Amino acid sequence: MNWILTIVTFLPLIGVLAILLTNPPKRGSENLVKGIAVVTSAITFLGTLLILMRFDPGTPGLQLVDRFDWIPSWGIQYFLGVDGLSILMVLLTSFISMLAIASSWNAIKTQVKQFYIFCLLLETGMLGVFLAQDLFLFYIFWEFTLVPMYFLIGIWGGARRVYASIKFFLYTMAASLLMLLAILYMGINAGTFSLPDLIAGRAAFAGAQDLLFLGFFLAFAVKVPIFPFHSWLPDAHTEAPTAGSIILAGVLLKMGTYGLIRFNLPLFPEAAYRYAPAIAVLAIIGIIYGAIVSFAQKDVKKLVAYSSISHLGFVTLGIFSLNAAGIQGAILQGVNHGLSTGALFFLVGVLYEQTHTRDMSAYGGVWKIMPVFSVLSLIVVLSSMGLPGLNGFVGEFTILLGSMGAESLAPRPWIFTAFATTGVILAAVYLLWMFQRVFMGPAETKEVKGLRDMNRGELVIMLSFLLFIFWIGIAPSLYFHLMDSSVSALVSHLSSTLMALR
Repeated sequence: MNWILTIVTFLPLIGVLAILLTNPPKRGSENLVKGIAVVTSAITFLGTLLILMRFDPGTPGLQLVDRFDWIPSWGIQYFLGVDGLSILMVLLTSFISMLAIASSWNAIKTQVKQFYIFCLLLETGMLGVFLAQDLFLFYIFWEFTLVPMYFLIGIWGGARRVYASIKFFLYTMAASLLMLLAILYMGINAGTFSLPDLIAGRAAFAGAQDLLFLGFFLAFAVKVPIFPFHSWLPDAHTEAPTAGSIILAGVLLKMGTYGLIRFNLPLFPEAAYRYAPAIAVLAIIGIIYGAIVSFAQKDVKKLVAYSSISHLGFVTLGIFSLNAAGIQGAILQGVNHGLSTGALFFLVGVLYEQTHTRDMSAYGGVWKIMPVFSVLSLIVVLSSMGLPGLNGFVGEFTILLGSMGAESLAPRPWIFTAFATTGVILAAVYLLWMFQRVFMGPAETKEVKGLRDMNRGELVIMLSFLLFIFWIGIAPSLYFHLMDSSVSALVSHLSSTLMALR
C-alpha cells in the first residue's frame, strides 16, 4: 500500500486541527493562526513536489495508487492515483492554495480562524478531486469543495456576497445532481464505481452513452464555465475575497476542464466525437463573448472574471479537438490560466486593500506611484494576452495547432481555429485598455497619490507567480513531458473508437 497520496491529500486537515486547538486570547495572537495555515499549505506544496519526484512520466497508467475496498457490497473503493492527466493539476492546487493563503495575511481581519479553516478544507477537497479514481469518492470530494467556497464568499466577500455565494452554490450543485444520476446508473449496471474498471467495461452502459455524456458534461460545463452556463462566475469572482478569487480562478474552474478529460473522453468516446463540433461552437462563442463583454466592464475585477470565460473557451476547444496537441495544450493552458489570472486577481487585491475601490475610473497614474507593482503587473497582463516568451502563448498556440488538425471538427477545422484566433486579438485589446486606464496618465485622485508600492511579502508572492510564467513560456518541454504518455494513451483510445465508428 502506497500512502503518499492519502497523506498529501489530508495533510491540510492537520492544519485545521491545529487551528481549532488554538485559542487566541487577543487580536495580536491571530498571527499564530495565520502562521499555521501558511506553514501547513507550504508543507502540502512540498508534499506534492515529493509526489512529482516519485512520478514516472514514461508510465501512462495510474501511479502511487492507494486502493482498498471501502463499501464492498456496493462496489465502492477508496481509490487514489495520479497520472499525466492530473499531476500538473495536483501541483497547481497546492501552489495556488499556498499563495492564496499567504496573500490574505493582512486582508482578513474578522473571524480569522474560520477563514483559514475553510481555506485548508478547500485545499483537501480540491486535491481529492484530482486524485480520486472511484466515482463515488470523486463525487464526495467534488461536492465537498462547494461548502468552503460558499462560506469564503458569503462571509468575507463584498457587498453582494450573500447573493453571489448562493448563486454559486445552487448553480454548481444543481448541475452536479445530473452527474450523480449518471454515476449511479453506471455503477449499478457495471457493478463497480472504479474508473479504470468502468472504462474497460463500457459495454455495460453503452446504450445510454449519450445521456450519460450529457449528465457529466453539464456538471463540468457549469464549473468551467462554458457558455451559456457562465452567469454565476462574474458575481462569484467579484464578490469573493482576494484569496477566494485566486483559488476560484486558479483551481476550481480547472476541476471542470479536468473532469471533461478524465471522465467524458474515456468513458464516452463515441459521444465525445458526436458532440465535439457543437461543444467547440460553444467554446468559440465563449471566447468571443467573454472578450467583448470584458470591454464593457468598469470594475477591474469583473473584467478579469469575464476574461476567464474567454480564456477557458480555448481550453474547451483544445479538449474537444480530441488529438494529442489539443489535449496537451488544454491541460497546459489550464495551468497557465491559473497562474496568470490568479496573479491578476492578486494584483487587483493589492490595489483594493489600499483604495477600497475596483472602479477603473478611480485610478490612473499608478505607474508613477507604484513602479515595481506596475512593471510586474504589465508582465502578467502580457502573459494573459499570450505574448510569445510567456506562458499563455505556449498553451494557446498548442490548442490552435490541435484544432487546426482536429478530425473531430471535420470537414473544416480551420474555421474553428480562425474564429478562436480572434479571441487572442480581442484579449490584447481589452487587457491593454484596462492597463492604460489603471496605470497610465497623471495621478490625479487622492487615493492613487496615497498608494504605496509592494511590500516584501507581496513581492515574494508575485515573483512566485512570475517564476512559472517565465519558465513555462521559455522552456515548456518539461510540462509536456509530464503528460505526454498519458495523453498519448487517451488519444490512442479515442482513435480506436473513431476507427470503429468508420
